[in-house]
Amino acid sequence: MALVRQEIGDVLRDFRQKKGRTLRQIASRASVALGYLSEVERGQKEASSEILASVADALEVPISVIMREVSDRLALLEGVVIPDTVPAELVANFDADLVGTR
Repeated sequence: MALVRQEIGDVLRDFRQKKGRTLRQIASRASVALGYLSEVERGQKEASSEILASVADALEVPISVIMREVSDRLALLEGVVIPDTVPAELVANFDADLVGTR
């Protein structure tokens, strides 16, 4: 079973390493205790939305990008295929709803 906190930690670590930053640097910029951030990266602690926002800001990565990566990894683990585009049926229904409201 995939744990969301584990995937969040993995994604944060991957972004940090890709940026060439140390755990200490990101913890300092995010005003988060070094030990706590380490536990978040290892999937041992749940990070609040405020902590995630601070770490995302410190990494200079939009929180939406981080969460999209987490979502994509979870879908892969679950064997779920998420389309990159909106299915045509949804677009057609959305367009029909808009026409009906004008």
